[in-house]
Amino acid sequence: MKKVFYYYKSIGIIGIGEENGLITDVFFGNDSMPDASVIEETALIRKASRQIDEYLKGDRKIFDLPIFAVGTPFQQMVWEALKTIPYGETRSYKDIAVQIGKAKACRAVGMANNRNPIAIIIPCHRVIGSKGALVGYGGGLDIKKHLLGLEGKKIVGDKIIS
Repeated sequence: MKKVFYYYKSIGIIGIGEENGLITDVFFGNDSMPDASVIEETALIRKASRQIDEYLKGDRKIFDLPIFAVGTPFQQMVWEALKTIPYGETRSYKDIAVQIGKAKACRAVGMANNRNPIAIIIPCHRVIGSKGALVGYGGGLDIKKHLLGLEGKKIVGDKIIS
């Protein structure tokens, strides 16, 4: 059974889910709790929470957690590509589509990005529009701006300028 626990962070409430010794979910408080789960804090969930705190303080750039994101084979390809985006860098939906060998699948990449169940750790916030526009984020654009700003990006309005 999946276990989920909620924490208040500087960016708001987040839920972290674990199943079978793997982090399966990191979601924002406005999202629904995953189906068939119970509220219970585990050692692994606490570790994930600590690593997210370190990231939010600027002390962590890489997560060291066992994760598993449930999704279609296409979603899995996209999420694997997202994990290769280094801290402080961004990629466009087109860049990710090309990286996975599906250059015309920009829209599908966007949908897979939107369905990422392990926010922050699988860094979907690092994916932006082709001209630097900050488009869509499950936690809202304010959180996306905050995370990208934390990673050194300069943002004016809804666009990255650096």
